[in-house]
Order: sequence, then structure tokens, then C-alpha cells
Amino acid sequence: MEKLKNKFQGLYWHQFILTAGMVMLTLMLLGVSFYALSYSYSVTEKRNEMRAKADLVASMSVSYLEQGIAAQDDNLRSLAGVAASISDVNFLICNINGNVLLTSDKELVGQVVNVPEAIVAKIESGDQFYKGKSNLGNIYAQKQFIVGVPVKDTVTGEMIGMVLAVADTTELTEMWRSFIALFFVTAVTVLLIAFVASSVTTMRQIQPIREMVQATRAYAAGNFDVRMRDVGRSDEIGELAMSFNAMADSLTETERQRRDFIANISHELKTPMTSIAGYTDGILDGTIQPENERHYLQIISDESRRLSRLVRRMLDISQIQSQEMKKTEFDICESMRLSLLSMEQKINDRSLDVEADIPEDSVFVEGDNVLITQVIYNLLENATKFALPKSTLYLGLAVNGEKALVTVRNQGQTIPAEEIPLLFERFHKSDKSRSEDKDGYGLGLYVVKTILAQHKEQITVTSENGVTSFSFTIQMAHQPRSDK
Repeated sequence: MEKLKNKFQGLYWHQFILTAGMVMLTLMLLGVSFYALSYSYSVTEKRNEMRAKADLVASMSVSYLEQGIAAQDDNLRSLAGVAASISDVNFLICNINGNVLLTSDKELVGQVVNVPEAIVAKIESGDQFYKGKSNLGNIYAQKQFIVGVPVKDTVTGEMIGMVLAVADTTELTEMWRSFIALFFVTAVTVLLIAFVASSVTTMRQIQPIREMVQATRAYAAGNFDVRMRDVGRSDEIGELAMSFNAMADSLTETERQRRDFIANISHELKTPMTSIAGYTDGILDGTIQPENERHYLQIISDESRRLSRLVRRMLDISQIQSQEMKKTEFDICESMRLSLLSMEQKINDRSLDVEADIPEDSVFVEGDNVLITQVIYNLLENATKFALPKSTLYLGLAVNGEKALVTVRNQGQTIPAEEIPLLFERFHKSDKSRSEDKDGYGLGLYVVKTILAQHKEQITVTSENGVTSFSFTIQMAHQPRSDK
């Protein structure tokens, strides 16, 4: 029972019930409106026709009623019969008291018939005519349409009798019963068509949603290989399927990066920790001779510092990713000069010539001064590290419209084209050596990419004929100033 209840609470049944309800309500409103208007129109037309014929019979009955002709008068009977024969209406010619003198209804011939006092009083009250439904005091088995008109004296204008036109309601009732039956047949047919159309449409909408639910459960279980199939549709479902697959691709890439990160950080931590543990155990158990202890203690100290720098760099990355930027207007030229001064010792150690193309005037940009300075420093450090000794290190600035372009260039080994997209990944090293790479960790360029992504800026890399160039953009300040 609970499963059945949950089944009928689904999107499909909600959609079908809503569609069926709307169709049924529309059919009912249309049916009731059509029935009311048509029935009223038909009844009105019928009564107007009956009144016209009653007026005709009344005009023919005046002379006979004025002269007191009795009901046996054959001429009057013939006139009433002619009027009745040309339609489905019977006529009752009555005196002023409501006694039927003459009738065209063969079933009433020979009977004493008196019109109910209520109808007589209604006609005597001065109304032009009476209309309604009545069985005339149980004279008829079923109620009939009744239209009564007075017969007035041509001289005095006083009522001297009345004529009642009587029509059977059976034909009209049968017509409307047929209409109601046709209405229900039409309603059932339309509901069946709506059911089929709703089923096809709703199932087409629900099937991708069910696939998404299954895919979401698979993602929650760690399986990111599931993909949506309805990517060729041009509607919202197709767009959702494409977005869902894009999300799955992103999750797959994120999972790959997470695994690579764990593997890389484990490797980076393993090397110094193994050295520290091995040399420490060697000193403690006497394997390393006392005269060599100082040398190995220095290695232990260097590895400890290396491990500390790695942890500190990871913390820096976490802080950069979590903190909010403090965008201000600052002089990018000053940041470039400060970065060069900070790199002076390392530049001198490699005997590099520096070519600085930095404008003397201030160039104000918008961004986080500390983070952008970190970007320039990391690019200079990376360029210095891989530059050939005694080569030229270039740092330059160019202004292009609303953007400033900072370029760092060195001379060294050419980076393969297939390796350039990997430079900004965590722990990536160009020489593929995780234990060497000039004491690097493959995190400097990752920090650069992270900071520039926060600023919504771009960085490009080119490497040809031993010359490698890194260039990134930064937004110019809206109101440049000449003072510092």
C-alpha cells in the first residue's frame, strides 16, 4: 500500500492528474455553457412559435366566441385542426372560465377538460400571455409546454376566452439526453487522448530526471563514469543533461587531481622524512661514525627546513584560496621593483643579467597588492631557477587599453608544447624528478594561477628556441594618478 501511495505521488501522476483535471474542467464549463445557452434558446424559440400559432388561432376564434358558438361547431374545429396539423402543437380553445370548448388533441376529444385556475388567473391578470410547464391538472401524464393567450372582444376589448397551445417536451428532452450522452462520450475520448499525450510527454520529461537521480546516487558512491544520454535535445532537459555531464567531467577531474595531490604530497613528504629518519637512526645506533655526524646532522637540518617550507607553502595556498581579496589601486611598477630587489641574491648566484623594462612613471592598477606582488615574485623565482647561467632575465610592463601586461622572460631549455598546459598544476615539475628539481615543489606556478583566477585575469606561456615567456594581465585603475 505504501509503495502504491508513493507511486501515485510521483511527478508523472501529478502531471496527469493536473492535465486530466484541466481538460475535464474545460469540457464541463463548455458543456454547461453550451447546454444552458442552447436549451434556453431552443425553449424560447419553441414558445415564440407556440405563441404565434396561438395568436393565430385566437384571432380565428373571436367571432365564434362572440356569437357563443358551441364546441360542436365543425368550422372552428376544422380551423384548429389545420393549425395543429402544420406543427406538433395542439390547441385548447376555452371560455373565460377555463372550460375547454374545443381541442385539436384527439386524445382529449369527448372529455370534460378544465384549465387550472392558476393559469386562468394568470391570463386574466392582464399579461399578454402565459408560458410555463404543466400537466393541466393531471390531464397529461407528463408536463407539457404551455403557452396561453387571451381572446378579446373586438369592440370592448374585454377577454371573452383563451387559447392554450400545448406541445410535448419529450422530443426536446430526448435531444438533450442525446447531447449529454454525446458530451460524455466526447469527454471520455478527449481524456483518453490527454492520457496518452500526457503519458508520452511526461515520460519523455521524467526519464532523464530518473537517470539524473541514478547518476547522482552513483556520484555519491564515488562512481563518476555515469553520463546522461539526452544531450542532443534542444530544450531545457537537453541543456540540463549537458550541464550534468559537464559537472560529472568536473567531478572526475577534481577526483583525479585529488588523487594526484595525495600521491604527490605523499612523495614529497616521504623523501625528506625518510632521510631524516634514516640518518637519525644511523647516528643513534652508531652506524654513522662520530666524525661524520656533523655532516649528516646538516643534511637532517636541511631536510627539516625543506619539509617546513613545503608545509608553509601548502598553508599559503590554502590561505590564498580561502581569504577575500582586498582590491585597491596600487602602483604595479613599484611592486615589480620590490620583487626584483627580493630576488637580487638568487639572480646574482646565477650571474644573470637583468633587463628591466619598467616605466619611470607610476602605473596604477586594481587588485590585491600583496597577492599580485607574490605573482611577480613567483614568476621571477621560476625564471631565475631555470635560466641558463650568465643569461638575461627580462621583466617588463606594457599598457594595452584597460589592461596592463606584465612579462617575465628567461633563456634556458625549451618547454615542450604538450607540457605547457601542465605547468600550473600542483607538484608539476618540468624535469619529472620529484626528488630534485632544484629544491622546488611544483607549487609556485600553481599559486600564480590561483591568484590570477581570483582576479579573473589571464596568463599565457610561450617557449621557443630556448626563450620562455610568462605574461599576465591586470586591470588598469579607472582614475590613474601621477602621484604615489
